Amino acid sequence: MVFAAGLGTRLRPLTDDRPKALVTLAGRTLLDITLARLRTFGIREVILNVHHFADQVVATLAANQNFGMRIEVSREEVLLDTGGGLKKAAWFFLESGASAGEPFFVHNVDVLSTIDLAGMMQFHAQHNAMATLAVAERATSRPLLFDAHGRLLGRGAAKKNESAPDSLAPPLETLAFGGIHVVSPRIFAKLDEEGAFSIIDAYVRLAAKGETILGFRADGSYWRDLGRPDDLIAAEGDLESGKYPTG
Repeated sequence: MVFAAGLGTRLRPLTDDRPKALVTLAGRTLLDITLARLRTFGIREVILNVHHFADQVVATLAANQNFGMRIEVSREEVLLDTGGGLKKAAWFFLESGASAGEPFFVHNVDVLSTIDLAGMMQFHAQHNAMATLAVAERATSRPLLFDAHGRLLGRGAAKKNESAPDSLAPPLETLAFGGIHVVSPRIFAKLDEEGAFSIIDAYVRLAAKGETILGFRADGSYWRDLGRPDDLIAAEGDLESGKYPTG
Protein backbone atom coordinates (compact mmCIF):
# COMPACT_ATOMS: atom_id res chain seq x y z
CA MET A 1 0.00 0.00 0.00
CA VAL A 2 1.22 3.47 -0.85
CA PHE A 3 0.04 6.23 1.47
CA ALA A 4 -0.71 9.24 -0.71
CA ALA A 5 -3.93 10.74 0.67
CA GLY A 6 -2.45 13.45 2.87
CA LEU A 7 -2.92 17.15 2.24
CA GLY A 8 0.81 17.74 1.90
CA THR A 9 0.58 20.93 3.95
CA ARG A 10 4.33 20.98 4.63
CA LEU A 11 4.96 21.00 0.87
CA ARG A 12 2.96 24.15 0.21
CA PRO A 13 2.88 26.04 -2.09
CA LEU A 14 3.69 23.03 -4.29
CA THR A 15 0.55 21.23 -3.12
CA ASP A 16 -1.78 24.18 -3.59
CA ASP A 17 -2.81 22.79 -6.97
CA ARG A 18 -1.78 19.14 -6.87
CA PRO A 19 -1.49 16.21 -4.44
CA LYS A 20 1.89 15.50 -2.92
CA ALA A 21 2.06 12.27 -4.94
CA LEU A 22 2.33 14.40 -8.10
CA VAL A 23 4.97 16.81 -6.80
CA THR A 24 8.08 16.29 -8.90
CA LEU A 25 11.67 15.49 -8.07
CA ALA A 26 14.17 15.81 -10.93
CA GLY A 27 11.32 15.71 -13.43
CA ARG A 28 9.53 12.66 -11.99
CA THR A 29 6.56 12.55 -9.69
CA LEU A 30 6.97 11.13 -6.20
CA LEU A 31 4.36 8.54 -7.16
CA ASP A 32 6.40 7.42 -10.17
CA ILE A 33 9.57 7.20 -8.07
CA THR A 34 7.86 5.19 -5.33
CA LEU A 35 6.21 2.74 -7.72
CA ALA A 36 9.46 2.24 -9.63
CA ARG A 37 11.22 1.46 -6.36
CA LEU A 38 8.57 -1.12 -5.47
CA ARG A 39 8.78 -2.71 -8.93
CA THR A 40 12.51 -3.18 -8.41
CA PHE A 41 11.64 -5.63 -5.64
CA GLY A 42 9.11 -7.52 -7.72
CA ILE A 43 5.97 -5.80 -6.43
CA ARG A 44 3.28 -5.65 -9.11
CA GLU A 45 0.08 -5.08 -7.12
CA VAL A 46 -0.55 -1.87 -5.20
CA ILE A 47 -3.41 -0.10 -3.52
CA LEU A 48 -3.07 3.66 -3.28
CA ASN A 49 -5.15 5.86 -0.98
CA VAL A 50 -6.16 9.26 -2.32
CA HIS A 51 -7.98 12.34 -1.05
CA HIS A 52 -6.36 15.70 -1.88
CA PHE A 53 -6.83 16.32 -5.65
CA ALA A 54 -7.71 12.64 -5.94
CA ASP A 55 -8.89 12.92 -9.54
CA GLN A 56 -5.45 14.11 -10.61
CA VAL A 57 -3.92 10.92 -9.25
CA VAL A 58 -6.53 8.76 -10.97
CA ALA A 59 -5.91 10.58 -14.27
CA THR A 60 -2.15 10.14 -13.92
CA LEU A 61 -2.56 6.41 -13.36
CA ALA A 62 -4.74 6.14 -16.45
CA ALA A 63 -2.34 8.18 -18.57
CA ASN A 64 0.55 5.90 -17.56
CA GLN A 65 -1.36 2.59 -17.85
CA ASN A 66 -0.97 2.15 -14.10
CA PHE A 67 2.81 2.14 -14.56
CA GLY A 68 2.61 -1.48 -15.70
CA MET A 69 1.12 -2.63 -12.41
CA ARG A 70 -2.22 -3.61 -10.99
CA ILE A 71 -3.15 -0.50 -9.03
CA GLU A 72 -6.35 -0.07 -7.05
CA VAL A 73 -7.44 3.28 -5.64
CA SER A 74 -8.88 3.71 -2.16
CA ARG A 75 -10.71 7.03 -2.07
CA GLU A 76 -11.03 8.71 1.29
CA GLU A 77 -13.78 11.32 1.33
CA VAL A 78 -12.64 12.12 4.87
CA LEU A 79 -8.98 11.63 5.74
CA LEU A 80 -8.57 8.45 7.78
CA ASP A 81 -4.94 8.86 8.89
CA THR A 82 -2.55 5.96 8.44
CA GLY A 83 -4.41 3.39 10.51
CA GLY A 84 -7.85 4.18 9.18
CA GLY A 85 -6.54 4.29 5.64
CA LEU A 86 -4.91 0.90 5.98
CA LYS A 87 -8.01 -0.60 7.56
CA LYS A 88 -10.21 0.72 4.73
CA ALA A 89 -7.93 -1.05 2.26
CA ALA A 90 -8.06 -4.38 4.10
CA TRP A 91 -10.14 -5.99 1.36
CA PHE A 92 -7.20 -5.70 -1.05
CA PHE A 93 -4.97 -7.82 1.17
CA LEU A 94 -7.62 -10.33 2.22
CA GLU A 95 -9.06 -11.10 -1.21
CA SER A 96 -8.50 -14.58 -2.62
CA GLY A 97 -5.52 -15.04 -4.88
CA ALA A 98 -1.93 -16.19 -5.01
CA SER A 99 -0.80 -13.53 -2.53
CA ALA A 100 -3.68 -13.98 -0.07
CA GLY A 101 -2.44 -14.02 3.51
CA GLU A 102 1.06 -12.90 2.56
CA PRO A 103 2.79 -9.96 4.29
CA PHE A 104 2.78 -6.71 2.35
CA PHE A 105 4.62 -3.39 2.27
CA VAL A 106 3.23 -0.05 3.36
CA HIS A 107 5.23 2.85 1.91
CA ASN A 108 4.80 6.61 2.26
CA VAL A 109 4.79 8.32 -1.13
CA ASP A 110 7.05 11.10 0.18
CA VAL A 111 9.95 8.90 1.31
CA LEU A 112 13.10 8.36 -0.74
CA SER A 113 15.36 5.53 0.38
CA THR A 114 17.69 2.68 -0.53
CA ILE A 115 16.42 0.47 2.29
CA ASP A 116 16.74 -3.21 1.40
CA LEU A 117 13.08 -4.14 1.05
CA ALA A 118 13.86 -7.77 0.26
CA GLY A 119 15.95 -8.07 3.41
CA MET A 120 13.23 -6.34 5.38
CA MET A 121 10.59 -8.77 4.14
CA GLN A 122 12.85 -11.72 4.94
CA PHE A 123 13.45 -10.37 8.45
CA HIS A 124 9.70 -9.99 8.96
CA ALA A 125 9.00 -13.54 7.82
CA GLN A 126 11.80 -15.06 9.90
CA HIS A 127 10.37 -13.52 13.06
CA ASN A 128 6.72 -14.16 12.15
CA ALA A 129 6.05 -10.55 13.06
CA MET A 130 2.71 -8.82 12.89
CA ALA A 131 4.45 -5.65 11.69
CA THR A 132 8.04 -4.65 11.00
CA LEU A 133 9.04 -0.99 10.84
CA ALA A 134 12.08 0.42 9.06
CA VAL A 135 13.92 2.41 11.74
CA ALA A 136 17.22 4.17 12.21
CA GLU A 137 19.10 6.19 14.77
CA ARG A 138 18.57 9.80 13.73
CA ALA A 139 16.93 12.96 15.01
CA THR A 140 13.14 12.89 14.97
CA SER A 141 10.26 14.66 16.67
CA ARG A 142 8.35 11.36 16.91
CA PRO A 143 10.75 8.74 18.28
CA LEU A 144 9.79 5.16 19.04
CA LEU A 145 11.16 3.01 21.85
CA PHE A 146 12.44 -0.52 21.30
CA ASP A 147 13.95 -3.10 23.62
CA ALA A 148 17.31 -4.79 23.09
CA HIS A 149 15.65 -7.40 20.85
CA GLY A 150 14.13 -4.81 18.55
CA ARG A 151 10.59 -5.12 19.89
CA LEU A 152 8.45 -2.02 19.97
CA LEU A 153 7.69 -0.78 23.48
CA GLY A 154 6.09 2.59 22.96
CA ARG A 155 6.61 6.17 21.94
CA GLY A 156 9.67 8.06 23.10
CA ALA A 157 10.22 11.63 24.19
CA ALA A 158 10.84 14.17 21.47
CA LYS A 159 13.45 16.02 23.56
CA LYS A 160 16.57 14.30 24.79
CA ASN A 161 16.20 15.73 28.28
CA GLU A 162 12.79 14.11 28.68
CA SER A 163 12.68 10.67 30.20
CA ALA A 164 11.00 7.55 28.87
CA PRO A 165 7.82 6.32 30.54
CA ASP A 166 8.53 4.88 34.00
CA SER A 167 6.76 1.65 33.08
CA LEU A 168 9.38 0.85 30.42
CA ALA A 169 12.52 -0.67 31.85
CA PRO A 170 15.94 -0.13 30.22
CA PRO A 171 17.81 -0.89 28.09
CA LEU A 172 15.83 1.04 25.49
CA GLU A 173 16.69 2.19 22.00
CA THR A 174 15.17 5.42 20.76
CA LEU A 175 14.78 5.17 17.00
CA ALA A 176 13.14 7.06 14.15
CA PHE A 177 10.54 5.43 11.92
CA GLY A 178 11.19 5.72 8.20
CA GLY A 179 7.66 5.52 6.78
CA ILE A 180 8.15 2.01 5.39
CA HIS A 181 6.73 -1.08 7.07
CA VAL A 182 5.88 -4.71 6.41
CA VAL A 183 2.52 -5.86 7.73
CA SER A 184 0.92 -9.27 8.06
CA PRO A 185 -2.77 -9.39 7.08
CA ARG A 186 -3.70 -10.96 10.40
CA ILE A 187 -3.42 -7.46 11.85
CA PHE A 188 -6.83 -6.56 10.42
CA ALA A 189 -8.58 -8.83 12.91
CA LYS A 190 -6.82 -6.89 15.69
CA LEU A 191 -7.55 -3.33 14.59
CA ASP A 192 -10.39 -2.41 16.93
CA GLU A 193 -10.03 1.31 16.21
CA GLU A 194 -12.64 2.98 14.03
CA GLY A 195 -12.55 6.03 11.77
CA ALA A 196 -9.36 8.04 11.57
CA PHE A 197 -6.47 6.74 13.67
CA SER A 198 -2.70 6.39 13.59
CA ILE A 199 -1.28 2.99 12.69
CA ILE A 200 1.65 3.73 15.00
CA ASP A 201 -0.76 4.14 17.93
CA ALA A 202 -2.30 0.80 16.96
CA TYR A 203 1.15 -0.80 16.84
CA VAL A 204 1.93 0.50 20.32
CA ARG A 205 -1.37 -0.86 21.64
CA LEU A 206 -0.84 -4.25 20.02
CA ALA A 207 2.78 -4.47 21.21
CA ALA A 208 1.58 -3.87 24.78
CA LYS A 209 -0.69 -6.88 24.35
CA GLY A 210 2.22 -9.09 23.36
CA GLU A 211 2.01 -8.91 19.58
CA THR A 212 5.33 -8.96 17.74
CA ILE A 213 5.97 -5.47 16.38
CA LEU A 214 9.63 -5.19 15.39
CA GLY A 215 12.11 -2.61 14.21
CA PHE A 216 14.26 -3.35 11.16
CA ARG A 217 17.50 -1.39 11.45
CA ALA A 218 18.26 0.54 8.29
CA ASP A 219 20.97 2.86 9.61
CA GLY A 220 23.34 2.31 6.69
CA SER A 221 20.78 3.06 4.00
CA TYR A 222 20.07 6.35 2.32
CA TRP A 223 16.80 7.85 3.58
CA ARG A 224 15.14 11.20 3.14
CA ASP A 225 11.70 12.52 3.97
CA LEU A 226 10.39 14.68 1.13
CA GLY A 227 7.85 16.55 3.22
CA ARG A 228 9.07 20.09 2.58
CA PRO A 229 10.27 22.07 -0.46
CA ASP A 230 13.76 22.28 1.05
CA ASP A 231 13.83 18.48 1.26
CA LEU A 232 13.18 18.25 -2.48
CA ILE A 233 16.02 20.65 -3.18
CA ALA A 234 18.35 18.60 -0.97
CA ALA A 235 17.22 15.37 -2.65
CA GLU A 236 17.94 16.82 -6.09
CA GLY A 237 21.44 17.57 -4.85
CA ASP A 238 21.77 13.98 -3.68
CA LEU A 239 20.76 12.76 -7.14
CA GLU A 240 23.24 15.05 -8.87
CA SER A 241 26.08 14.05 -6.55
CA GLY A 242 25.32 10.35 -6.72
CA LYS A 243 24.55 10.13 -3.02
CA TYR A 244 21.21 8.63 -4.04
CA PRO A 245 21.77 6.17 -6.92
CA THR A 246 19.38 6.44 -9.84
CA GLY A 247 20.41 3.26 -11.60
